[in-house]
Amino acid sequence: MFKIGDIQLKNRVVLAPMAGVCNSAFRLTVKEFGAGMVCAEMVSDKGILFGNEKTMNMLYIDEREKPMSLQIFGGEQETLVEAAKFVDKNSTADIIDINMGCPVPKITKCDAGAKWLLDPNKIYEMVSAVVDAVDKPVTVKMRMGWDEDHIYAVENARAVERAGGKAVALHGRTRVQMYEGTANWDIIREVKQSVSIPVIGNGDVKTPGDAKRMLDETGCDGVMIGRAALGNPWMIYRTVHYLDTGELLGEPSVREKMDVCKLHLDRLINLKGENVAIREMRKHAAWYLKGIRGNAKVRNEINSCDTRDQLVTLLDNFTAEMEEKELEQTKAV
Repeated sequence: MFKIGDIQLKNRVVLAPMAGVCNSAFRLTVKEFGAGMVCAEMVSDKGILFGNEKTMNMLYIDEREKPMSLQIFGGEQETLVEAAKFVDKNSTADIIDINMGCPVPKITKCDAGAKWLLDPNKIYEMVSAVVDAVDKPVTVKMRMGWDEDHIYAVENARAVERAGGKAVALHGRTRVQMYEGTANWDIIREVKQSVSIPVIGNGDVKTPGDAKRMLDETGCDGVMIGRAALGNPWMIYRTVHYLDTGELLGEPSVREKMDVCKLHLDRLINLKGENVAIREMRKHAAWYLKGIRGNAKVRNEINSCDTRDQLVTLLDNFTAEMEEKELEQTKAV
């Protein structure tokens, strides 16, 4: 167990803040599978200050998600501080996280996200200004560096600590790597040894065994799971259980997967309305189906679903078909 500021986490497994994915419907679903903390997708500081409707909707938090961290991004101190103050006073988020890892050009062009990684002094000034302006604990999510020639992870993490940041989540890839190649866990260990605030390791945690190995090899305080949890909140549950007991639980059945997919769908409809939710849910449903043999046809059909009923019927029919096949195989044996 560890604390971020005065916020106690019940375990060391944290859901990463994934853009376009980590809305309240997804976070709550993952939280119910035992995550120690969930993180919201990044929100634009200017979007908050201009009261942009889409941005404001992204600030919605279901109390059952807590403890949760709300992530903001921006390239200018003044607007970042004002947005942080708004979140501090007008949301029930437990933690305010600053994004210094997003590698996407439209973000880095605004001097936001991973662009910060080139300048430890800017990191100190920005984090310090936010810390002074808010009551909630402030944390930072960052990558190890901009490229192989500019890896300032240790200096950057020290700057965060000096500025009053309460934790650092470190993705062991550079901005140039995007999501390719292998995450460097050695740098996570170096950062952990260089600061006294909690360090959460991120990158290439694909199995419960990976999570244990990252904790053992780097000494980090927590593990952050991102892509491995897409369509697979069981990854969170199985990891928490494995870290607690050393026992590796089996994978869920097709019916279990489809039932949670439908629950996720209904939460997304409640959050965004049926039209938007169905379009967003197509990618999630494909993730829930990933790894199930014989899923190609249904994955294609999902893309033409326009209503909840169509999607649910598709998933129910697929479940029945898979269970029938399983029964036949059992009889054959």
